[in-house]
Amino acid sequence: MTHTIQPSNPETTPAPDATDTPTAAGYAAPGGRPAAPLVPAALKRRIPKYSDLAPLMQFKKPEFSRAAKLKRASTIWELRDMAKRRTPQAPFDYTDGAAEAEITLRRAREAFLDIEFRPGILRNVSSIDLSTDILGKPSRLPVGIAPTGFTRMMQSEGEYAGSQAAEAAGIPYTLSTMGTASIEDVAAAAPNGRNWFQLYLWTDRDRSLELIERAATAGNDTLMVTVDTAVAGARLRDVRNGMTIPPALTLKTVLDASYRPAWWFNFLTHEPLTFASLSRYTGTVADLINSMFDPTLTFDDLDWLRETWKGKLVVKGIQTVEDARKVVDHGADGVVLSNHGGRQLDRAPIPFHLLPDVSKALKADNSDAAIILDTGIMSGADIIAALALGADFTLIGRAYLYGLMAGGRAGVDRALQILEKDMARTMALLGVSKLSELTPDHVRILGK
Repeated sequence: MTHTIQPSNPETTPAPDATDTPTAAGYAAPGGRPAAPLVPAALKRRIPKYSDLAPLMQFKKPEFSRAAKLKRASTIWELRDMAKRRTPQAPFDYTDGAAEAEITLRRAREAFLDIEFRPGILRNVSSIDLSTDILGKPSRLPVGIAPTGFTRMMQSEGEYAGSQAAEAAGIPYTLSTMGTASIEDVAAAAPNGRNWFQLYLWTDRDRSLELIERAATAGNDTLMVTVDTAVAGARLRDVRNGMTIPPALTLKTVLDASYRPAWWFNFLTHEPLTFASLSRYTGTVADLINSMFDPTLTFDDLDWLRETWKGKLVVKGIQTVEDARKVVDHGADGVVLSNHGGRQLDRAPIPFHLLPDVSKALKADNSDAAIILDTGIMSGADIIAALALGADFTLIGRAYLYGLMAGGRAGVDRALQILEKDMARTMALLGVSKLSELTPDHVRILGK
């Protein structure tokens, strides 16, 4: 039975007699003197008892371990601050920097700031499901680790930490052709993980074919070909730092090392850095890069790759709607909207802004190709916004590398934990309990 409670009407309350003893401010004391307002018992001063103070005096022993510091980090930006303190300038800047004036990277991050979430209320969000299917297989989270080169330069655990953290989190890990751990070693380190391989196509088909065969033999189910590197971008931080692989012991690096002894100890006491997927080739870093970035590539090369690789094929570096449609027409199972983290063409299109148009175009073509997005992601809220606007999945590069530099494998785990918590909280506040409930109506791009 429903009970209706009627509020009392203060106008019907009898007024106190003028001679009454005051019980509240505003009444008159006998003789017409103004009455002092009564002080509630809770506001009267008293000497505190020990029993009152004891619950407040719960002092914790200070913790200065790396694990404690990682646990205290609640955002990817805080992991970045830790990474900067622990890592020499050249490898940190290699990760943190972008091309030329770094306008593209700045705009990519600002794109996620310039949105408005539009939450629904009175929905049951007691349980949040972040799982999804990507390229025919389940993923516990809608995010994977992007391919990053020279990873053991950032921190000695490198690709091993990334692949094992991804395995533990139930998400894909992508090994770069420029990685510092081999395809076989990564597969052995994370035998139950979903391992992907990223490829730069060469004019020399034998080199490419060898890597493709090794990736297939090692159990990689997805090949990600990067197509936005006709030439190397102008990464000016690297130029100014005189960065080399391995880092050179110049006067500047020696001084830098004095502030980061742990990094140098790890670097000097582990196996020297090599391009593990290219170990049988010799030459300088510049020679290797120039051999990879082939300016003659066309869609005919993509056709050759589609015929050669029997697993899932994803094309990374899509920056226009037309190219997204075209690579799907040439057999791609997925497209990665990416400007290489702003590391190639400065003032390049922003993937997050491109996303709605690509999603609309591929739906119009009745395509089931996966839409994957990277560049600029620094929080779980960024990931949820991308999914709402049409992405099936996202990749993180810098976000996980900051964790790696901050604390090795434990730091990568922490980065993924932060993103997972962000995603779950954002979804609950939006009023959705599973990813399929996200729609473009949940996000508005400000200024549009």
